[in-house]
Amino acid sequence: MPSLDVDGYPIAYAQAGSGDPLLLVHGTLGDQRSFAPQMEAFGAGYHVMALSMRHCWPGTWEEGGDFTIDRHVADVAGFITALGAGPVRLLGHSRGGHIAFRVAERHPELVRALVLAEPGGELDESLGGAPASGRQAGGFSAGATKIAAGDVEGGLTLVAEQTGGPGAWSKRPEQRKAVSRDNARTLIGQAHENRAPYSRAAAEAVRTPTLLLGGDRSQPQFATVLDALERTMPDVRRETITMATHGLNHDNAAGFNRAVLAFLATH
Repeated sequence: MPSLDVDGYPIAYAQAGSGDPLLLVHGTLGDQRSFAPQMEAFGAGYHVMALSMRHCWPGTWEEGGDFTIDRHVADVAGFITALGAGPVRLLGHSRGGHIAFRVAERHPELVRALVLAEPGGELDESLGGAPASGRQAGGFSAGATKIAAGDVEGGLTLVAEQTGGPGAWSKRPEQRKAVSRDNARTLIGQAHENRAPYSRAAAEAVRTPTLLLGGDRSQPQFATVLDALERTMPDVRRETITMATHGLNHDNAAGFNRAVLAFLATH
C-alpha cells in the first residue's frame, strides 16, 4: 500500500488512474476504503488518491492529542506539497469536508478546485449559528464514551443515527460497518478536538471554485451548513444528490460521481 511521509508519519492512500491529481478525504470513522465507489470512475480521468488520515486504518490508534482538524489539515497540505504536482483537485466528505475547507482557506495555492460533500461542523453566530451549540460534538462525545467503555456497537450506533437518522446503523451494509469498526477508537480523539465552527470570514476567504453536494434525504443539520456556505463563499455552486442520505457517495454513487466529474471538468 503506497504512502507519503508527512512530518514523520506515513499517510497511506489508495490510488487509481493517471493524470492530474484528485485527492479524496474521508469523514468520521472512515479511511481510504470510504471512497471505494469512486475509484474506478474518478481514475478514468485523474490520478485519484483516497487518503487514510493519521491514525485511521491501516494505521493504528494511539492515545494522544494529535487527532484534530488542525493536525489533519496540516497532513493534507503536507501530502499535496510532497506530491510536487502543483495545486490539486480536493474532495472531502463530512469531517473530511471540513478538513478540505480548511486546507483551501489556509493554503489556497494548493487547491485548484474544491468539492465539499455535506461538510461536517457547525456555524458560528456570523453565519446564523446558535452560540456554542455543540450539538454534533456532544453526540460524538457520547459515542466515544461508549466505545472507550468497550461498547463499540453502541457507540457506532449513536454516531450513525446522529448523522443518518434513526436506524441508520442497522441499515448500513456490512462492508461499511467494518470500516467504522476498524476506526472506532479514533472517535475518542475526535470527541476532544474542539473543532472551530465555520465563520463568515473563513467562508469568504475561500476563493477556490467550489462544488457543494448534499443528499435529498439527509439530516437537516447538513443542509443548514450548505445553505450558509452557498450564501457566503465567493465562487460556489450547489447540487443535490437524489435518493441519498449523508452517505451520499455510497447511496447514489453514480449520481455523486457524475456531479463531481462534471464540475471538475470545468476546472
